[in-house]
Amino acid sequence: MKWFNRQSRLLQIILLLIPGINWITEIIVRLTGAIEKPTLRNLLGLILGIFTGFVLGWVDLVWVLLFNHLILCK
Repeated sequence: MKWFNRQSRLLQIILLLIPGINWITEIIVRLTGAIEKPTLRNLLGLILGIFTGFVLGWVDLVWVLLFNHLILCK
């Protein structure tokens, strides 16, 4: 999660824009977030990321543009 947040906005947007890559990025970022801080928010984000990865990836793209972090992952 820290790695993703330290990247430039352009790289974050590119990773979330490409279908397939956005799902893999979602899983990796959310898994590391759940390991670092096993809060309900991070665990819920991981579960949603696994099952609705492509849709959540597009939502996260907009969320990163607006708030500079993934939804349900802080």
